[in-house]
Amino acid sequence: GSTRPFGYDGARANSGQGGMGGFNWQDMAGGQGAQGNINMDDLGDIFGGLGDIFGFGGRSNSRRGPQRGHDMESELTITFEESYSGVEKMIQLKKNIQCNHCHGNGAEPGAKIETCQTCKGSGQVRQVQNTMFGQMSSVIVCPDCHGEGKSYSQKCKDCRGSGVINDYDKIKVKVPAGISNGQSLKLSGKGEAGIKGGPVGDLYLNIFVKPSAKFKRDGHDLYTARTITLTQALLGDKVNVDIMEGKVKLKIPSGTESGKRFLIRGKGMPKLQGSGYGNLYVEVDIDIPSRLNRQQKKLIEELKKEGL
Repeated sequence: GSTRPFGYDGARANSGQGGMGGFNWQDMAGGQGAQGNINMDDLGDIFGGLGDIFGFGGRSNSRRGPQRGHDMESELTITFEESYSGVEKMIQLKKNIQCNHCHGNGAEPGAKIETCQTCKGSGQVRQVQNTMFGQMSSVIVCPDCHGEGKSYSQKCKDCRGSGVINDYDKIKVKVPAGISNGQSLKLSGKGEAGIKGGPVGDLYLNIFVKPSAKFKRDGHDLYTARTITLTQALLGDKVNVDIMEGKVKLKIPSGTESGKRFLIRGKGMPKLQGSGYGNLYVEVDIDIPSRLNRQQKKLIEELKKEGL
């Protein structure tokens, strides 16, 4: 049926006659008047908005038979390391799940299931109401079977005929490698169970990643810091640097200044879309000792004499 607001101009636009679909208002007020039968199927687009005002309604598609289950939203917190490698988690949610007693059909096992005699299985019936425009017919949900088209000799005692119960459900979640904080996973068919055998809704899982003590993330790239000694900065060296899967050797050239950033390719985060990894950036920090022993101080004095 029409859900257009009252006075919608589309009725005139579709008529091609400038008026309300070429409808003869004189015929309605005179020849047929209050005695005529006006079919709402023919005038649905014209009078769609009048249903809310006068209460007679238009064609109704709101059946109470099989209905899709609601979508759900939840959260999952993982470690930084798990976001790098990917992880499988088992979560538990309380939601509407299919009733195991009746297997979702709403009938007590062994109960007789028949076609509803009121609506002949359609789930809808037509009713006629007297209005200011005359008698108008509309389609409504069958009051006996509530739109299902079936009748039961006995409803399920566990779900009271709904086909679902509210209980805890365990769901296995596969979190892909490379997922970042704040991203969401869509788990199709993991939402709430549908009513009367309707399809199951979806679950949207918001992922929160705990921060790392060693790494900062920017897109697919990782950033870390490495402290080196004064002599390593002056003379150069090879030092171990932490990566997500252990350590690698980083060459420090002689004369390296504090704050210099080195690039290690392919040691960042895995890319969700496509293949490969981001890069790792290592920033060095030169450790200047706050205290020197007698021997160290003597050597530094010698360096000072050499102009260092």
